[in-house]
Amino acid sequence: MSTGKETATFKGHEGSVDTVAFSGDGQLLASGSADHTVKLWGVAKGQEVATLKGHTDKVSSVAFSGDGKLLASASADGTVKLWATPGAKKVDR
Repeated sequence: MSTGKETATFKGHEGSVDTVAFSGDGQLLASGSADHTVKLWGVAKGQEVATLKGHTDKVSSVAFSGDGKLLASASADGTVKLWATPGAKKVDR
C-alpha cells in the first residue's frame, strides 16, 4: 500500500466524529460521535456492524479491551459504558 493513499471512507454518523479506535486484531473500527452514538465498522468490507445507543451527550472517547471482547465509551453525559463486541461471549462481571 502506498503511504498516504485513502483506502476506505466510513459514513453514517449524523454528527461530528470525535474519536476512533481499532480493535487489537484490526478487524473492527469504533467511532464515537456528537450524535450520541458509537458505531462499529468491519474494516475488511467497510460496512457498519452495529450502532450502540445509550449515551445522552456526545461520545468523546472509545477504547477496546486487550482481548477485543469489550469496548468502553466515555461521554460528555458523565458516563462510561461497556459494550460487548460482536462475536464476544457473555461478559463475566
